[in-house]
Amino acid sequence: MIGRLAKLLPFVALAAISFCFSSIPVDSAAAQSLITPRHAVELAADAAPSGVAGVFDVPVRATGDQDGIIYLNTELDYRDQRNLSIDIPPDVAAALQTKYGESPETYFNGKHLAVTGAAQRVTIWFFSNGVQTDKYYYQTHVKVTDPSQLQIVQPLS
Repeated sequence: MIGRLAKLLPFVALAAISFCFSSIPVDSAAAQSLITPRHAVELAADAAPSGVAGVFDVPVRATGDQDGIIYLNTELDYRDQRNLSIDIPPDVAAALQTKYGESPETYFNGKHLAVTGAAQRVTIWFFSNGVQTDKYYYQTHVKVTDPSQLQIVQPLS
């Protein structure tokens, strides 16, 4: 019984964290408790291959898309080891487009977000002539499954 409860604890904690950050604007004390991109990268590396749940501080400096997934990046170069990428699949992107009236790439670019989820280190393989090589590097991603995971941070005046 205790083992089952221990397995549920991360999900309960994530739900509680999500509830705490569901309202906007975020005051400076709450904003200070957000996990920075650099810290998220470190925590995800330490937890690999598992992820680390939390609410992440995401200044969107660049965006991109590949295979229908939209990426919001904290660094101008998504390959930067300090970058935290927010992955938005097509169904969530469509819901965000409906909500904001423009694509998430356009709407969120240049904005500051609090993103609830789990940061996980992922392996990015290099390919040569369509064949995977033995060379790779790591990126850190937070996968969005629901639009409510993304909140614009607007510090109180």
